[in-house]
Amino acid sequence: MTAPAAPAALPPTGLPGLEPAWSRLVAVPGTGADAGRTRTWHVLDSGAELERLGATPVGTILAVHGNPTWSYLWRSMLAASVAAASAGEPAWRVIAVDQLEMGYSERTGMHRPLAQRVADLSGLTDALGLEGPVVTLGHDWGGVVSLGWAVDHPQLLAGVALLNTAIHHPEGVPIPAPLRLAGARGVLAASTVATTAFLDTTLTLASPPLPAEVKDAYRAPYRSADRRGSIGGFVADIPADASHESRPELDRIAAGVAALEVPALMLWGPKDPIFGDRYLDDLVDRLPHADVHRFEGANHLVAEERPYAAAILNWLPTGPTPARRVGAPIPARRVGAEGAVSRREGQVSIRRPADDYSTNGGLPDDYSTNGGLPDDYSTNGPDAFRPLWSGLDARATDDDVAVIDMATKRGPARRVTWRQLHDRVLDLAAGLAELGVQRGDRVSLLVQPGPTLTAVIYACLRIGAVVVVADAGLGVKGLTRAVRGAWPDVIIGERLGLTAARTLGWPGMRISAERLPYAAKAALDVSHSLGQVAALGAAIRSSGEAPPPEPGPDDDAAILFTSGSTGPAKGVVYRHGQLSALRDVLARHLEITPETGLVTGFAPFALLGPALGTRSATPDMDVSAPRTLTATAVAAGVRASEAGIVFLSPAAVLNVVATADALGPDERAALARVHTFLSTGAPIGEALLASAAEVMPNATPHTPYGMTECLLVTDVTLDGIRAAASAPDAGVCVGKPIGDNRVLVSALDADGLATGEPSAEPGVLGEIVIAARHLKDHYDRLWLTDRMAARDTEALVDADAPRWHRTGDLGHLDAEGRVWIEGRTQHVIVAADGPIAPVGPEQDAESVDGVRRAGVIGVGPHGLRQAVAVVETIPPVARPGLAEPELAAAVRERSRVPLAAVLAVPQLPTDIRHNSKIDRSRLSGWAERVLAGEKPSAP
Repeated sequence: MTAPAAPAALPPTGLPGLEPAWSRLVAVPGTGADAGRTRTWHVLDSGAELERLGATPVGTILAVHGNPTWSYLWRSMLAASVAAASAGEPAWRVIAVDQLEMGYSERTGMHRPLAQRVADLSGLTDALGLEGPVVTLGHDWGGVVSLGWAVDHPQLLAGVALLNTAIHHPEGVPIPAPLRLAGARGVLAASTVATTAFLDTTLTLASPPLPAEVKDAYRAPYRSADRRGSIGGFVADIPADASHESRPELDRIAAGVAALEVPALMLWGPKDPIFGDRYLDDLVDRLPHADVHRFEGANHLVAEERPYAAAILNWLPTGPTPARRVGAPIPARRVGAEGAVSRREGQVSIRRPADDYSTNGGLPDDYSTNGGLPDDYSTNGPDAFRPLWSGLDARATDDDVAVIDMATKRGPARRVTWRQLHDRVLDLAAGLAELGVQRGDRVSLLVQPGPTLTAVIYACLRIGAVVVVADAGLGVKGLTRAVRGAWPDVIIGERLGLTAARTLGWPGMRISAERLPYAAKAALDVSHSLGQVAALGAAIRSSGEAPPPEPGPDDDAAILFTSGSTGPAKGVVYRHGQLSALRDVLARHLEITPETGLVTGFAPFALLGPALGTRSATPDMDVSAPRTLTATAVAAGVRASEAGIVFLSPAAVLNVVATADALGPDERAALARVHTFLSTGAPIGEALLASAAEVMPNATPHTPYGMTECLLVTDVTLDGIRAAASAPDAGVCVGKPIGDNRVLVSALDADGLATGEPSAEPGVLGEIVIAARHLKDHYDRLWLTDRMAARDTEALVDADAPRWHRTGDLGHLDAEGRVWIEGRTQHVIVAADGPIAPVGPEQDAESVDGVRRAGVIGVGPHGLRQAVAVVETIPPVARPGLAEPELAAAVRERSRVPLAAVLAVPQLPTDIRHNSKIDRSRLSGWAERVLAGEKPSAP
């Protein structure tokens, strides 16, 4: 699709954010079909401004827009690069082009398929005499064109940066609906050229919406139909199938990208209806060494929605030879040179037909690692690696019970022996491998904790697949966000989870936990059941076929999602070495032996029993709702498993204590056998821990401090909490670091930000900073979050602490090295006389008779915020609003900080997973509205 010829021009002045001095016209000898002609381009170029500043560029960013935008898209990149140079930082010249037929470049009237556009860009850079190092930057179809240039200019290339784009589309999968509609016969010309419909729709793909003046700036070069011809041409040039003229060039670029070994950065808007996470996942497969950040909530026009320019400048390679980052190994790719990713497209080939499955056959001698779990963990060196499944292998022929599931809801408890679990794991591992699941593939597990989930997890780990665990406690919206963000290759789920996967369009080959009727299997797009997978694996094993190589300590093992209590849930990536280190520190700290036995009412620890080589029981409860656990259910679990250790979440502890009156003599006798009790997930106070100790009178109560990123950081017992009670410190004492773990504090400044150098100085309020051998490796596709979590810790890195993590938790250390938690950094109340941590004032309020629980938050402008207490009362108030005057006066009298108001609610808002962490951000907004005169409703 072409349009009448028209000369190039300069943009009008007054477009918001666009400096007229950046614009220039460049005469370029034509290439390809343009050979023998001269074409004029409009570009934005910061080179002249850098020269005026006396700044010598260390390299060039070559920025290419997509359809239907123009170089205006990159205005903040130019502004940021000039500002950085003005501040004495490395100067990067930015050249942002208007592709021919687009923006203010020449309308030639020619048809320009993809290969021609790549050649056009090369002609421009030749005409400019561009020298390396060059970092390409592209968005939308400009991403493809920029990558084509990158593949063709390896001698100049320093790196590639991408915003939402695509370079491969799977066979048999329709192109995104908006593009199908725009490209449909009879619609293409009308929607893209004759009217501004396609342009207008694109300009809505930003959150928050673009200001009217910015939309007008994007429309400026496309005011008339004869200026919009190439908008339609770009849509028509999408290679929707193999017969399209641009498909060979797209395939060439895709294959070339998979061979690039320069630094890569991908900044993504996951809400993009066109270039969504499917395309990001494909690019990550081709460039597995890339730094990736998904801006949660961002859309197609991510350059207008998020601070991409600052991110790119922070990422850009610098130093004496910025053209390469030397020394970092490039991970193995999971795509071939042709870019075929058949298993991602659902084209999984099964080498054996279903009727050839067999459950018979022995275990090949070479299948097991025969590593065994040493009796004495402490004799191993700190760097020794034993796979997580070595404890299971050590008991492979043991017919004692390994796992007891009492949360069946359909009958008696399920008991699985070590031999059965070991064989099931090997069968599933072999079956999954036969289906094409391989090392690095992501497997999302939507299965309730119990023997089935345990077997699947260990099977995936043995073959190097990465398990993705996002529990139902995140809710449908949060679970969808988590699963789609991880973009799994395989989903293994129960019927409810698979229904959600089908309805909400989650990716991945689907395997059902149970055998489904044919109609349900077809409706849910399920390829196999776990029973079929295990049968297939048993047949493979009986044939003597060698298993896949086992992963090593540096291979990714799992992605665990945070609770989402302080923002969207984040995927936390653990490698095998870190999971094994977690097992070892837990075993050493709690002196776990094969005869210890565990009752696990807290899902993350429910899966560690086999790794620890000891039996485990899941009590009768809804694991996604900890408050459903009762004292009688815990007692039943202890009796069934003869457990000496009980793991519970804080919300579960609360209900166990509340239901203790229902315990009978036999149940109390069973609980009296427990010698160790742990409440994990969030710190709990002395009173609740003491109440739990009355239920398990011979147990030492522990309340370890940790997080999804590092499940065990410190530990404190009930006696330790009581010993700390007389200390003047505010907050919750969570004890001293476990084993070799290290804890420091980064002090808050007057603005409430943790800017201080991390130190062990006692009494300093700030952000808790930790290091541990079992600390997570990184966040999944959240490169910027990783950078923030590790900022200003470079000087702390050593052989014993290679990774440090800013927890976001607020607290301090005391003179004895104990850690005190005082809230979250985002909940700091910055008042006129300095920052206030919320937990201390909350403890003051909770010491008042009639107050069950309290949240202290701030209202008013930053720097002048006023503290407000919101309390749950005993008995609960009937409706939210101002607290009774007597209660308010008592709370104010006890408070260590002035309180602007005291409000009462029937129930404080908490996170979904733990049912215990107060959502102070939500509470603050609610209090602001109520105190401004809005009718009180539930927060």
